[in-house]
Amino acid sequence: MRLVFVYNANSGKLNGYLDSLHKVISPKTYPCSLCDITYGVLKIKPEWQAFKDRTNLNLEFHHLDEFENKFGSITRARYTYPIILEEHNGALEIFLSKEELDGLKDENELIKRIEARTTAL
Repeated sequence: MRLVFVYNANSGKLNGYLDSLHKVISPKTYPCSLCDITYGVLKIKPEWQAFKDRTNLNLEFHHLDEFENKFGSITRARYTYPIILEEHNGALEIFLSKEELDGLKDENELIKRIEARTTAL
């Protein structure tokens, strides 16, 4: 099993700067709760980085454009972003939906949710 994280943002430095600016100027309208939970304005949150470093889970991260390039444009339209998908033998299933991610307050809640769901598998 692999967890595929898909941010509701495109890759690239310019997009990153624009996203950071959006977070500061209008945080309530920022469209990527996963970005907000795992990253501060300019860098990854330390607790999230520590989780990524210590976990035995297979984690893969994509921006929207990278996800489309890897899995095909048809998959981009199938989901609402951000999202965390579970990949088994090439098939993708929802692990944490956009609505679930939007309801999390911080990276610690995300970590607890991931650990609880993967322990139950």
